[in-house]
Amino acid sequence: MRPLIAIDWGTSSLRGAQLGAEGQVLATREFARGILSVPPGQFAAVLDELFGDWMQAPGALCLISGMAGSRQGWQEAPYCPCPAGFAELGQHLLWLQPGRIALVPGLSCLGQDTLQTTDVMRGEEVQIFGALQLAGQDSATLVLPGTHSKWVQVQGGRVTQFQTFMTGEVFALMSQHSILGKTLDLTGAFDESAFLQGVDQSQQAGSVLNKLFAVRTLGLFERLAAVALPSYLSGLLIGEELHHPRASTPAEPVLLIGNDALTLRYTLALKHLGVACQSHGPEATWAGLFALASASAC
Repeated sequence: MRPLIAIDWGTSSLRGAQLGAEGQVLATREFARGILSVPPGQFAAVLDELFGDWMQAPGALCLISGMAGSRQGWQEAPYCPCPAGFAELGQHLLWLQPGRIALVPGLSCLGQDTLQTTDVMRGEEVQIFGALQLAGQDSATLVLPGTHSKWVQVQGGRVTQFQTFMTGEVFALMSQHSILGKTLDLTGAFDESAFLQGVDQSQQAGSVLNKLFAVRTLGLFERLAAVALPSYLSGLLIGEELHHPRASTPAEPVLLIGNDALTLRYTLALKHLGVACQSHGPEATWAGLFALASASAC
């Protein structure tokens, strides 16, 4: 196996790992140099500035996942349509320097209904395959919490379908840019009890739009403290997401991929609703890029 430089280049941050012959992480680096901070035409220079010493290793290969392959990034890497596994991703790699530096394509998924838009992801596909490698599975339901949460179905090592939920973005909008923000105190610690109250309320009949306004009235009539309201709102929105049909007691534990703070909340909500789950963090990205390089014989 060639020396692999694994890069996760997102909108606001840039992470990299130097991987050994068996996929072990030898070193990592992280910078606030997301794609939006890079002037046009300067991506190669930034990569060389921050990771050029790693690239000096004889035969080094660099695989880059994430938003660097978007229309706003280094170069647009066309989406790979689902169903897709390692073979399809390998065939769709966009080589910036043949045999040396490549962009990993994202995935697209066309809805069954003609009124549904095509769903897309960039970067998550690598995390998905990495988490499966770490779990020793080739089929699973996976959830990637975040600004735009992803629910993913994998069968036989191939992503068959996925859907995106704007849970994190709606939380930010509601808590910071709506009337609810006048009632919430965002400085408090996470309140597990209030969070689970929100999850429970989300499962009751009625519109989520009405339930959102009730966050304000809970504060106005002091039924919940202002410092507990953000946790309640979080539980309400995550619980609404968990109405997703794939959250209903799958045969195997749901695989969660994300940072500790978010996976903790989803773990609490899923277990509260009787759904088993396991969590993976940043290591899923490195495992996925290593597995892709191995499968593609780059």
